[in-house]
Order: sequence, then C-alpha cells, then structure tokens
Amino acid sequence: MRAHSARRCSTALRIVATLLLATPLLAQSPAPTRPHITGISHVGFFVSDLPKAIAFWHDFLGFEESYDITKTGIAPPNSPGATIAFIKINDRQHVELFNNPPTSPPNFLSHIAFTVDDIQQMRAYLIAKGFDIKPITAKSRAGDYSFHILDPDGTQVEFVQTLPTGMEAQAAGKFAPASRVSGHIYHLGFLVGNTQRALDFYTNILGFQEIWRGASNPDQLSWINMRVPDGPPGHQDYVEFMLYRTLPATYGSSNHIALEVPDIAAAVAALKSRPAFAAYGRSIDIHLGKNGKRQANLYDPDGTRIELMEPVTADGKPVPSSTAPPPPPAHP
Repeated sequence: MRAHSARRCSTALRIVATLLLATPLLAQSPAPTRPHITGISHVGFFVSDLPKAIAFWHDFLGFEESYDITKTGIAPPNSPGATIAFIKINDRQHVELFNNPPTSPPNFLSHIAFTVDDIQQMRAYLIAKGFDIKPITAKSRAGDYSFHILDPDGTQVEFVQTLPTGMEAQAAGKFAPASRVSGHIYHLGFLVGNTQRALDFYTNILGFQEIWRGASNPDQLSWINMRVPDGPPGHQDYVEFMLYRTLPATYGSSNHIALEVPDIAAAVAALKSRPAFAAYGRSIDIHLGKNGKRQANLYDPDGTRIELMEPVTADGKPVPSSTAPPPPPAHP
C-alpha cells in the first residue's frame, strides 16, 4: 500500500510539474511609467483685490488681463461676481489670480502647475508611488484635464493636460500684445524646509534635473534650481527651491514668479515710461544675482514678487554651483 501510494504521489507531482511547464506564468502588469512633464503650465496667486491685481498685470506689466472666458461660465474679471482671472504669458503658460484670502497668511501662493502629455498615465504613475488621487471626472475651469497633489512642504502641485477645446488652446495666437514685459515664465520659486525630502520628490518621483545651486553666503545653501525633465529645446523651465531653516517674515519675497527678459535695462526702461509706473510707487533697481544674471524685482499690490531676469550670465560664463551645505531641516 505504501509503495502504491508513493507511486500515485510521484505521478501526481509529475503531472503538476508538466502542467506548470506547459502553462505560461501569468504576466505581471509592469509598473506605470512617468509620462512627459514638458514645462511650467501656470502659477496661481491669491489676491486681495482682483481689479487692482489685474490693473497691475495689464496696465503696468502689459499683459492681457484674461483669456476669452465667455464660454466657460466664469464671470468676467471686472464683474462683481468675479473670483478668478487668467493672465496670458504665452500660448502655453499663464498666471491665475484668485480673489480669495490666502490659505496661510502671509502666503499668497495658491499652487504651481506643470504640463504633462498624458494626465491619466500621470495619475496611474503617482498612485503607484503611493499618492491617493481621485478619478478625473471633470475638466478644470480652464477646460483642461488636471489634478493636484502636495509636495513634502505642502505646496500644491497641479498637473495639466491641455485639450484642443480648452481655454488655452482656444486662445492660441490671441491676447499677446507687444506691451508684454516678457513672453516666458522662466521659473517658479517656492519655500522648501527639508532639502532632502524635496529632492527626493522632485528628482526621484517627478524626474526633475538639478542644474545649479547658489548661496547668499559661503556657510549655507540658499537655492537649488531644478529643471523640468522633458522640456523642449529653448524652453527649459525650472523651479527654484528657496531653502529656509526659519520661515521668512514675508512669503511673497520667496514664493515668486520669474519672467524672462532678453534685455533687463530695456525692460525696466519700458516699465518706467508707462503711466502706471507712477501708481506703482516703488523703485525698480537692476542688480547682478548670485547666478551671474542681471535681474530686477517687482511686487504686485499684495507684495508677491515678480522677478525679471535675463536668460544668460552678464559675462557669458556659467557660475559654478555652490558647495555650501543646505540648512538643517526646518521640519522632519
């Protein structure tokens, strides 16, 4: 009996082994890959007075105050019910102004946003990385597909896939007057209190590439510039980590937008020649940044900084990255 049972067991094992060899293993689904992140889409700022903010961007900086939003259901920017305005920078970039109080005074930065070529793939990729993202069931107020997550410092990061029917696509070739002080969002700067966690998020998860480090003094790192991973040639947008150990008194000087200008002196001269300069009420001073590029700072009515910057160094030579250590983490 024992020999017979052993033979039956051996036969059964051979059958199972044969079936396993004959039947291909079920293929495991590969982990979703990151789609292309091609550039800065927009930045959002809270403003305390929407018409006043629009006047700053339109009358002083020379941009058109909004896209054609008559078909979106959004109130015109100067109407009593208006809560948002769209300032066009170029055919792929804009600024959003929200007539709402800031979420954490004195921080007037609402969110930053990047363009991706496949929003559903981006959602699947980030879910695989551990982020909880609801299904995309509706279009944004600009008529595109989008969703947002929070970076390690709590900055809201939005991802956008522009659609042919969206507001930006419909405004292509429009609302781009010659009076614009700039035609390109060069970079976005925002506060970072834990350098390593920010690097892990923007580098390891989003694929951004570090391009430069700078310091206001040799003892402690001040800035890290991170370029979007898949920008087209000539449009290498980047973000700037504004490193801190203790939060600054004025967020608006750190959380900022930088606009590219080919000639800072000409840009500042044009701004000073405009009637709105008198109402602006501040001086505009050109200085040489630690990155070797000429720049000038402007401030909107709420104190948010708009930086004008040339794209190349004043002497044409690159400035080496700082080797200073980053500040100790401001939070775990």
